[in-house]
Amino acid sequence: MLSLTSRQLNGGARLMPSPKTFTKIADHFRERILSGELEPGAKLPTNREIAGQWQAAAATVSRALQALQVENFIRTTPRGTYVADDPRWTLSARDRLARVQRVKSFLAEGETSRVTAAELITPPLYVAEIFDLEAGDQVVRREWLAGRGKTRTVFAVTWYPAPFAALVPDLLNTAPGRNHGLSARVLEATGRTITHARDDMHARPADAREASALGLPVGSPALAGAHRWSDAEGIIEYGEWCLPPRFTIGYEYQP
Repeated sequence: MLSLTSRQLNGGARLMPSPKTFTKIADHFRERILSGELEPGAKLPTNREIAGQWQAAAATVSRALQALQVENFIRTTPRGTYVADDPRWTLSARDRLARVQRVKSFLAEGETSRVTAAELITPPLYVAEIFDLEAGDQVVRREWLAGRGKTRTVFAVTWYPAPFAALVPDLLNTAPGRNHGLSARVLEATGRTITHARDDMHARPADAREASALGLPVGSPALAGAHRWSDAEGIIEYGEWCLPPRFTIGYEYQP
């Protein structure tokens, strides 16, 4: 069903269809929540106020808010619409890269991380092939967990070419507070620019290591994924990540 705007045609009562308006409204509030501008528990404007601000029909506003509710960004009560107290969302790899480029941090507002391993190792064969390494070559491997308050949002392992460790020594550092800006520092230190990015995702049971990190029973359903950020010279960062059950991620793209 097409959403409608409140602009009338030639002064008549009929509303013109605007299938993109509800997505613009949803994107606006989603971005404000993701950026931290709207904090958990914050009250959104009323549906009538939103309709007036966007010159949109009531049905369009309702559709936008329903999408955000399905994604667990908001909750609706008889007293109004509020940002969820414990929103079960996290950033996609695409959104984390966008934050690296915009604010030099791959964490969302309110998200913190803890590094559990940072080392130079000889990688598994599939990782060696991704980096086009010779037998015995090493890579940097970093294992970390991110969360928001008491909620764990993602467990991840990121890999970098071994020479990067000499340029950015913190790649081998597990100290708190240094993880979030490493991707940006790698780009600055190497002078490279990510020109190609790819994400792959699949649902599967969490293995023992993932379950332990996320505080889940082994075998719990999880969304697992991997990202590759590269340029003409090769892979700059390869990451593997796992989300807890019922978490929402999403991103925009141009058709």
